[in-house]
Amino acid sequence: MIHESLLNHRVQALEPSATLKINELSQQLIKEGRDIIRLGLGQSPFPVPDIVVKSLQKHAHEKDYLPVRGLLALRQSVAGYYQRRDGLDIDADSVLIGPGSKELLFNIQMACQAELILPAPSWVSYVPQALMLGRKVRYLPTEMESQWQISPKQLEQLPPPGDEIRFLLLNYPSNPTGSSYDPDHLKALADAARKQKIIIIADEIYGETRFVGQHHSMATFYSEGTIISGGLSKWCGAGGWRLGAMIFPKELRRVQDAMAVIASETFTSTSAPIQYAACTAFSESSEINLYLERSRQVLALIARFMVDSLRAVGLQMADPVGGFYLFVSFEAFREQLMARGLKTSGELCNNLLSDTGIAVLPGSDFGLMADRLFVRMAFVDFDGGKALAAVAEGQYDPDVFVQQYCPKLYEACQRIKQWLVSSGKDNKE
Repeated sequence: MIHESLLNHRVQALEPSATLKINELSQQLIKEGRDIIRLGLGQSPFPVPDIVVKSLQKHAHEKDYLPVRGLLALRQSVAGYYQRRDGLDIDADSVLIGPGSKELLFNIQMACQAELILPAPSWVSYVPQALMLGRKVRYLPTEMESQWQISPKQLEQLPPPGDEIRFLLLNYPSNPTGSSYDPDHLKALADAARKQKIIIIADEIYGETRFVGQHHSMATFYSEGTIISGGLSKWCGAGGWRLGAMIFPKELRRVQDAMAVIASETFTSTSAPIQYAACTAFSESSEINLYLERSRQVLALIARFMVDSLRAVGLQMADPVGGFYLFVSFEAFREQLMARGLKTSGELCNNLLSDTGIAVLPGSDFGLMADRLFVRMAFVDFDGGKALAAVAEGQYDPDVFVQQYCPKLYEACQRIKQWLVSSGKDNKE
């Protein structure tokens, strides 16, 4: 038997990924007969576009190891996608393919001895990945009142650049907040990062889910110092396919080369049939464009309903502009919750799950102090295929869309309202 002391101490100190843990717990509770509304794991509710599924079927026979950096045709398709969307001067040599953007984000930290700079809050896995590798992490605090955005001034106030590489990992639209940045803000951040010699990793995995359909990339303003991270999981509904892509400027090809070496000694290459199918996903087509338009329409309808419903009972949040997340403040109910012994966001989430069957994640999982009463809700527990069909037919009433096509999300808002009302009554009795 292996003694605990022989395990990697950095790994020992970590817990399983919060998002995957809540998903497995939710599934287990459902198997046990509990009525659970799953707002924990941020998995796209939409089906993979039919045109992409058919491409996978067509290439299911592909069995050979593909190039470490990725299938040339796919790297060309990805380059073409970013050329069309952002006008970037890139080609196939700029692209590296991996088994999910999560793996590539880990490998880029492995490839560089770099400090990681993050907004707080940020996605749950950025920090654990850094800690596994012994990297230093610096949080930049953000606030709901400023749409959870970091400011150029925060970058300017960092210590002067030394010999160490510094990565600013910027995810927009954001998981967990749904917030993003307009072009002027991105340009100002780019100017500050350039002066401070900070490399920006632009995690744009939710770029195509921006409700208005117009995403702006940091690479447009800081081309020489921005690495883009993307993939199929969020906008193509293909999380389980595990395909990610990173796009490097010429100035940072040494990082890309180092990551290719890591890939050659670890995962070798991404699944061949998936790579062939991804060529279709990243290529220009009316089918994909229509799929994206309808997906955004559904997400915008849900976001508006959820925000209005939760604000009506006294909860607070910034208006999301993309993705499928709300970062909800229960601070207005602090006194009421503390009277029930709920002093942390973790205790709040545990109580919500046990009392209402609603599975959400605490703000502490995303880098906030535990005593700040924020939770992340992923509004994904609905039949994405039926919702897309309703939008395609155009025969729906926006005022009752969520109630008709996303009944669990409608029910979640009702349960939260009842829980807050009943907990208030309990405290008065």
